[in-house]
Amino acid sequence: MHNKKIIGLLAEYDSPKSIYHACENIRDAGFKRFDSYTPFAVHGLDKAMGLGPSYLPWLVLCAGISGAVLAMSFMIWTSAYDYPLNIGGKPFLSIPAFIPITFEVTVLFSGLTAVFGMFFLNNMPTYYDPLFSIENFAKVTDDKFFVMIESKDKLFDLQTTKIFLQNTHAKSVVVIEG
Repeated sequence: MHNKKIIGLLAEYDSPKSIYHACENIRDAGFKRFDSYTPFAVHGLDKAMGLGPSYLPWLVLCAGISGAVLAMSFMIWTSAYDYPLNIGGKPFLSIPAFIPITFEVTVLFSGLTAVFGMFFLNNMPTYYDPLFSIENFAKVTDDKFFVMIESKDKLFDLQTTKIFLQNTHAKSVVVIEG
């Protein structure tokens, strides 16, 4: 026989208000490894879950500064040291002429870091997740709200956690196996 491992418990809710309050209750109970799934952004849900701010903006800032420094350094080195050309008596080192390219490289590095950083921080792409096999979970893209508490959480106990989720006014609670 093939034994499936319990991955967590999935609770279904009908409204943004109910999932918001459920996330507050889960956070207040001390659970750390849980996630919410909603068909649209629910204002304040990250705070209700106890999530801190993302550090993606800091990555984007560092990449933008790196892009600007790299672009400016390369142009200064090329025009003033590696291959200086005296064209019409203009100076070798003309910072205003380098600003458009510096701006473009800054935007390029920042944009690429934002996109690929978001993919990395969100563990994307996810080709398979045990949640995909739950029939009701397909409604998350339509009008249902879900919270899953992972079995890896220190406080997770199958029966106690199931009763706890039912007490948060969940419409249903399903065991996720994978």
